[in-house]
Amino acid sequence: MTAMAHQATQRITHDAAVMGGRPCIRGMRVTVGAIVGLLATGKTEDEVLAAYPYIEREDIHAALAFAAWRSEEVDLPLKAS
Repeated sequence: MTAMAHQATQRITHDAAVMGGRPCIRGMRVTVGAIVGLLATGKTEDEVLAAYPYIEREDIHAALAFAAWRSEEVDLPLKAS
C-alpha cells in the first residue's frame, strides 16, 4: 500500500449501515464521491469546508487520495468454478 493509500485509509471508512457502504469521511454521512464531486465542479477546499463544517482539510486530502488510489485499482473477473 502506498503512503497516499495509507493516509486515506485512516480517514475513509466503509460501513454497510452508513450511506449504503460507500466510502465516507470518518464514519459520517459525507461520501468521498460528494467531496470529490464538489472539487471537480470547481469548488475550493475552503468552500467545501464551509459546506461541511464538521470535516477537516485533511479529510478532503484523504478523499482525493482515496479516489486516486481507487482509480488505479484493477478489478479482474473471477473464473467460474
